[in-house]
Amino acid sequence: MLAIHFDSQIQLRSDYPRPEPGPGECLIRVRCAGICSTDLHLFRGYMAFKGVPGHEMVGVVERGSPRWRGKRVVSEINCVCGGCDMCQSGLANHCRRRSVMGILGRDGCFAEYVVAPERNLHEMPASLSDEQAVFVEPVAAAYQVLQQCRIEPRTRVTVVGSGKLGLLVAQVLSNTGCTLDVVGRNPATLETADKLRIQSARPDELSTSHDRDVVVDCTGSPHGIELAMKLVRPRGTIVLKTTHAGAGTANLASIVIDELTVIGSRCGPFHEAIHALARGDVQIAPLLAGEYPLTRGLEAIAHADRPGTLKVLLRMA
Repeated sequence: MLAIHFDSQIQLRSDYPRPEPGPGECLIRVRCAGICSTDLHLFRGYMAFKGVPGHEMVGVVERGSPRWRGKRVVSEINCVCGGCDMCQSGLANHCRRRSVMGILGRDGCFAEYVVAPERNLHEMPASLSDEQAVFVEPVAAAYQVLQQCRIEPRTRVTVVGSGKLGLLVAQVLSNTGCTLDVVGRNPATLETADKLRIQSARPDELSTSHDRDVVVDCTGSPHGIELAMKLVRPRGTIVLKTTHAGAGTANLASIVIDELTVIGSRCGPFHEAIHALARGDVQIAPLLAGEYPLTRGLEAIAHADRPGTLKVLLRMA
């Protein structure tokens, strides 16, 4: 099959073996996939990944349980054992033996076919386009913030980072009625925030007055964390939404001095994301930067890696 493969370099291969589903798994013909920042970090050495990248996808089940065959689906990315202490205590996303689609120990969806556990699948309503369906995974990650900290209309929130994830997080949080702004450096993505009617600013335009209740860092950089610590109030909360391939340093003294709560935040509830996209609570059109056939996958990755680029899609069918 045709697939993008990474092993110290990115290749487009026409001879990559089609995956075989194991017990409890389905073979999915991929229709569309999204390139996210995690994929780009993999190419820089994050997780020492080798294989087919990609974890934001929609496709049609070709083999597997009759319940799923022929259904248009998206897939949660954590593939878990179900038997370890984490799984048994309701923390399956932290399964001791998990693999993660296109990130850890399992091939992903930048290919004509991908395999996923049946338990991970969610059928897509006909009202959602393939393009919207691709956003289910990152929108779910945005909703995880609401699972982890309380945000109400009186809550003062800043999202640091106006890229793909930052703009999704901002849209999700704005629906709570909180006082919200987005901080970013790229004029194009800040303009997109304005189109979404989300207040935006550059870091040098902010009053770093330690008055935000919650700051969500979507940059994955030491600079983002340092800015978050300048913005958040004493005993406030910083949510870290992204990972980064490289090492960095930051002065963390204010975490102790100001008694801050720092929360790591990863995958989230797919059902919330599907409903939000179906209701129109999250708009994806302003975030679309381009769409390429899989045959031009390397060109698509190069486009996605340009500064200020939002979501680039790969079309398989």
